[in-house]
Amino acid sequence: MALGSGCLRAGRGLLRAAGPRPPPARGRCAGGRPPAFGFLFDVDGVLVRGSQAVPAARRAFQRLSDGGGRLRVPVVFLTNAGNCLRSAKAQELSQALGLQVSPEQVILSHSPLRLFSQFHQKCMLVAGQGPVEENALNLGFKHVVTMEALRKAYPLLDMVDQSRRPKELPPPTTGFPTIEGVILFGEPVRWETSLQLIIDVLLSNGNPGAELQDIPYPHLPVLACNMDLLWMAEAKMPSRFGHGTFLLCLENIYKKVTGRELKYEALIGKPSTVTYRYAEYLIQQQAEKQGWKSPIRRLYAVGDNPMSDVYGANLYNNYLKSAHQNQVQAGVKRSPQAVSPQTEDHLQLRKDCNNSVESCESILVCTGVYRHNTDVPSKTKECTTEMVFHGHRDFCFDPSLVEASYIVQDVNDAVQLAFKKENWS
Repeated sequence: MALGSGCLRAGRGLLRAAGPRPPPARGRCAGGRPPAFGFLFDVDGVLVRGSQAVPAARRAFQRLSDGGGRLRVPVVFLTNAGNCLRSAKAQELSQALGLQVSPEQVILSHSPLRLFSQFHQKCMLVAGQGPVEENALNLGFKHVVTMEALRKAYPLLDMVDQSRRPKELPPPTTGFPTIEGVILFGEPVRWETSLQLIIDVLLSNGNPGAELQDIPYPHLPVLACNMDLLWMAEAKMPSRFGHGTFLLCLENIYKKVTGRELKYEALIGKPSTVTYRYAEYLIQQQAEKQGWKSPIRRLYAVGDNPMSDVYGANLYNNYLKSAHQNQVQAGVKRSPQAVSPQTEDHLQLRKDCNNSVESCESILVCTGVYRHNTDVPSKTKECTTEMVFHGHRDFCFDPSLVEASYIVQDVNDAVQLAFKKENWS
């Protein structure tokens, strides 16, 4: 799907841009109206590439802000990153974009876990990298065991790296708490250690020091964040392994060992519907805080990954349509995870919103994972096993859900497109 000079290709039509335009006048919208729309921006591949800002990002936020650096429309930064604190990501974005970003505008892959209060009092094993323990505590979890603490308590479990094997037989472990669930925040540093210890916890029903007799099934609750198979950093090829690759390994090892499927209590992060609902909630909170009286009717989700950003936005758009017809499950039925009883409980978050949002349009940019003429199958093709689906196992592949509403060159073009559709100046 190559783009001609100065044109924006749309999945459901073709819009032509008039070429570069100077930044609009700050502070007011067309006709003095308050905004009736908001943006959900992916971060890596859209606003930054690794540690480097995408050149179009600052131009986009010059359009979005007034002369005092205040945003004129509500914005949420919706990223599948999860190896940092919201405050750190907000600071990083502030430096990259040249304006103040607050932690309340940032949704990391694990942010919706604060909604899963039924697990907050349980003893949870946390896996990933970065401040995983601090993240868990900030999300409301009271009893957390890190992978390193588990490995230290049971040094005989981690045997792949011979240099880390204990030289002498350690004394028996006593007083270590029974693990009641697992949180997978993101890809760990030492995959072999995390894979081994997570499997041990699941097979032992949370007591990895116990002698294995019968394999418990269903296994302990597993909550996983970020299903991205691949992601784009500074590398030339968009094939850096993401947490989805780690989950793929874990799922296949568990099935190979037990003969059964690894099941998730929740899969969150894009493209999960609950993540987009949480983003809608924050968008509406921003609008209320700014005193914008007009209800937010439309969301524009800007991303670079068809299998997470576009799929998630389109899935949520389907949900919004069906929700307005009082048929909630019709919009999420394609995802076994999305209609599980546990996730349905958290769909009640919508009751905290004013139910004003009617659509979520997907805008795909070409500065990250996506490349012209690749990645996005045509919706006219049949869904066959020959197609390569990079999405998660529990999200059935539907070609229509990975077709963006619009494809543009970069995030500045995406903002310009939305402004044109909204008659915004």
